Amino acid sequence: MQAPILSITSFQVARGGVEVVNIDELEIEKGSHLTLIGPNGAGKSSLLLAIAGLLKPSSGTIVFRGKEVSHNGDMLDYRRLTACVFQDALLFDTSVFANIASGLRFRKADRQDILEMVNLQAERFGITHLLKRSARNLSGGEAQRVSLARAFAVLPDIIFMDEPFSSLDKPTREIMIDDFGEVLRETGTTAVIVTHDQDEALRLSTVIAVMDKGRIVQKGAPVDVMNHPENEFIASFMGMETLIEGTVKSSENSMIIVEASNRQLEAIGRAKTGGKVLLGIRPENVTVSLSQDFNTSARNVLSGIITRIVPKSFYLKIDIDCGFSLTAYVTENSAAELMLEKGKVVTVSFKATGVHVINKQ
Repeated sequence: MQAPILSITSFQVARGGVEVVNIDELEIEKGSHLTLIGPNGAGKSSLLLAIAGLLKPSSGTIVFRGKEVSHNGDMLDYRRLTACVFQDALLFDTSVFANIASGLRFRKADRQDILEMVNLQAERFGITHLLKRSARNLSGGEAQRVSLARAFAVLPDIIFMDEPFSSLDKPTREIMIDDFGEVLRETGTTAVIVTHDQDEALRLSTVIAVMDKGRIVQKGAPVDVMNHPENEFIASFMGMETLIEGTVKSSENSMIIVEASNRQLEAIGRAKTGGKVLLGIRPENVTVSLSQDFNTSARNVLSGIITRIVPKSFYLKIDIDCGFSLTAYVTENSAAELMLEKGKVVTVSFKATGVHVINKQ
């Protein structure tokens, strides 16, 4: 098995005398795209800055390519093999060309090599037409593209990114995420990205690490973290908006029946009969209709009353009282066809495979 390109162990970071990061171990594989996600104050940015060599940890070790990195010695050599991109572009007051070239000049690259690399990265990020423009006259999206081109120009072994797209307007942000994801895949660059946005994490990551109170509480492939959260906090943070507490009435061959608010729900999972569980259901796995006579293979079919309808970007979020609160996502066209409104009685359905079982301690 190939050794990780970067690993940390017994890693702690304090800021203002308060511990903000406490990680037993974290390994980053070469070519992987690790996203650190979590609520504000979870320690994401502090962890990123520390492993990037910009913030000194209070304890712990960083091992890069099999060699321990020390803040007292070879940190500069390590930082020359990495690049950082932040929420604000932090460009120099000079031309776009000079900004992209700055890291290469710091590394004393040959003039012809600088010219070729700047042109390559400018074309990659769609900013060739801006090379002679002053960085002071760029839009937010243009400035961030320059920042990315500058970072990739030094051919970093790892790129560290702290909320790189959060300050951009939504249309610009959507395009930037797509373009950056394509560059990551094309170059195979190892990346560590901080975000609080689930959609961004899912689109860019090969690995997601959820942080809470300075610790990594779950790490895995995006689909696993999204659909199989290990506890209530992770489920809620990753968008599993329906969490139903109930008691297991029967458990056989990975199929369990749970009683919740005098309703019986079927789920695929493992739990002891009589045990307390949380059932997590993602809103996109819930179907809303007007009749119980519709065709469905779902094992769970319930009636309920709409309590709230909230417009989202491309759909409506429907909250339904089924004895417990259940959330569904419905397109605007479907909602219009069904004439959904607050107070209307509807039928909801979801498959047993669409229910995630969390055993309560």
